Amino acid sequence: MSRTVRLGVLTPSSNTALEPLTSSMATSVPNASAHFSRFRVTEIALSDAALGQFDDSKILAAAELLADAKVDVIGWSGTSAGWLGFDTDRRLVERIRERTGIVATTAVLALNELLALRGITRLALVTPYTTDVQQRIVDNYRAIGIEVVAERHLGIRVNHDFALVEPGQLMGLMREVAPAGPQAITTFCTNLRAAPLAQAVETELDIPLLDTVSTTVWGQLRAVGLDPAVVQGWGRLFGWR
Repeated sequence: MSRTVRLGVLTPSSNTALEPLTSSMATSVPNASAHFSRFRVTEIALSDAALGQFDDSKILAAAELLADAKVDVIGWSGTSAGWLGFDTDRRLVERIRERTGIVATTAVLALNELLALRGITRLALVTPYTTDVQQRIVDNYRAIGIEVVAERHLGIRVNHDFALVEPGQLMGLMREVAPAGPQAITTFCTNLRAAPLAQAVETELDIPLLDTVSTTVWGQLRAVGLDPAVVQGWGRLFGWR
């Protein structure tokens, strides 16, 4: 009998997209299930109040609740390190491990691992965020040697509203960034309904889609020693290892 695998996922409180998407991906993994713990996140901005939503103490409290379910791995399915700096996620996963004894990863750390794995230095960025948040993400990627060769953003601050963006609009944005010749496109927000578009995007544009809900699951499977390739129908990234 295959081992039972419990994926623990930290979720922004106003997110409605990542839970059903993550659960759908988990059904591809024999005897796997996804379990969720929320902490309050309602807007994405660079104000002190918005940045304070990602204080480690709140995230660690949510992680401890996941630990009660004896999950095998904890993944922060959120992209805050994109504007706060990648070191914030590195510190977070270490603190989760110290606090719970459970290995951890994040959407952004897994995305960055995928970029390094494939030698990707030309990236297209699609988000729902405001201009200042978008620029901070672009700057942080430039600092690690990755050029954002094209980007589109929608200027939305309210986290709940990200999930209201229609997949057809997201597809259009990805078509707009494709002519810049990126080696991959990332839909960089875990409250977008973008992950199911991977096969269509990759077939039409011949560019890998690295959605951050998907990268979280990829990173979690790697962290527990499973081959992400068991996840079928969610894009090329699951075959990367």
